[in-house]
Amino acid sequence: MTATTPALADGRDADVRGVRTHYHDAGTGDPVLFLHGSGPGVSGWANWRLNLPVLAERFRVVAPDIVGFGSTERPDDVRYSLRSWTDHVWDVADTLGLERFSIVGNSLGGRIALEMAHERPGRVARMVLMGSPGVGMTVTEGLRALRAYTPSPGNMRDLLRTYFAVDPDLITDDLVRIRYEASAAPGVHEAYTAMFHDPRHDGGNLGITEEQVRATAVPSLLVHGREDRVVPADVSWTMVNLLPDADLRVFARCGHWTQIERADEFNTTVADFLGRAS
Repeated sequence: MTATTPALADGRDADVRGVRTHYHDAGTGDPVLFLHGSGPGVSGWANWRLNLPVLAERFRVVAPDIVGFGSTERPDDVRYSLRSWTDHVWDVADTLGLERFSIVGNSLGGRIALEMAHERPGRVARMVLMGSPGVGMTVTEGLRALRAYTPSPGNMRDLLRTYFAVDPDLITDDLVRIRYEASAAPGVHEAYTAMFHDPRHDGGNLGITEEQVRATAVPSLLVHGREDRVVPADVSWTMVNLLPDADLRVFARCGHWTQIERADEFNTTVADFLGRAS
């Protein structure tokens, strides 16, 4: 299967320790896991659709819908938390036979990547953190707006225009429709609300200590939009000074969607970093 076939966009399903998990998989070469964020209507394809076909020309790219999001099953007994999300991604890697791989993580996906690189550094070759929470992160107006979202086309348009992209022309009617419909699909909003507001879950607890960051020696690239209103770029400035082996690229005139707002430059930057000899 090549990166340009419809099958990449459609994705496929796998049984991941009893959880039917949707994912996208293309290309050959060194494997790279792409982990999406936690915005309403998010999925692996919605997050990475401008990046996977390009990067699949050099790498094997795998983008799962993390449990609770997208088209992956939402089991009734799951307790949403950083721990359960991280465990699910480890299980995806094991199910697909990925022994050692790089990770590209957006926002929540970046926080999961940090957890994985700290826990089992021998399995994580390289790590790209894009708009990722970290040391010094506080609850921003943008994050509060994401968590307070209720499904409607107007609410989705306002959210994307205000907090995700600097250029409003990127927020097309088609994009709004796709993200709104995904956010309003049966069971999706209920799970989204529960993971961040129901005390039975712990989805909002993404804290990390300086000690954990300093002990995470996986070669890392931090990518951030200068105008990010969800996770401020100052977080990455702090993190690059704590991580033992990290570079930082800040994109001007860019918000929380570097991989969409500056897709060509993002793809080139990430490919060059992932392709470096260890």
